[in-house]
Amino acid sequence: MKTTTSAFRGNKQALPSKPCAVSGRPMSWRRKWARCWDEVRYCSDACRRRVARP
Repeated sequence: MKTTTSAFRGNKQALPSKPCAVSGRPMSWRRKWARCWDEVRYCSDACRRRVARP
């Protein structure tokens, strides 16, 4: 019996997605973000750093 990595084997089209607040790129839901999906705003650390702060 083979052991496989924990790669997603389902339909990625069925996962929720939303655009990044800075770049507008679509972000797909990740298991890591299950509890805080509403607070996730940026697709990467680079976009988080690019935010213009007042």
